[in-house]
Amino acid sequence: MKVAFATQDQQRVDAHFGWARHLAVYEVTPTGYAFVQDFGFGEDLAEDGNEDKLAPKLQAIGDCAIVYVAAIGGSAAARVVASKIHPVKVTQPEPILDILDKLQATLAGTPPPWLRKALMKGQERAFDFEDDEVSK
Repeated sequence: MKVAFATQDQQRVDAHFGWARHLAVYEVTPTGYAFVQDFGFGEDLAEDGNEDKLAPKLQAIGDCAIVYVAAIGGSAAARVVASKIHPVKVTQPEPILDILDKLQATLAGTPPPWLRKALMKGQERAFDFEDDEVSK
């Protein structure tokens, strides 16, 4: 599963989604994680209400299941969720590697329902309707 991190310093989740200079993307599995790509964005990001700045960010993380942010505005959160990406807000700047360690451990154990749903991103849902015949 791919996970994105909104960051200014490329080390910690320390950025508002709309103002993030970088979105660092990692691939996470129950057995490890690997850096995939860093998407850099320009300096003119602090303009509230500028919805145009969100489109390239949403495109960059389109195949991610989760994005970790320090903060996110309401309309941006709605657009992230509509893209089937689960936003996770951290309460204070937190090292990306610490979050990756925790996420990997959670995946190796019993992930909570929201994380199991995020893991299904990009996969077709399969319904098993065994012998649903109605007897007459």
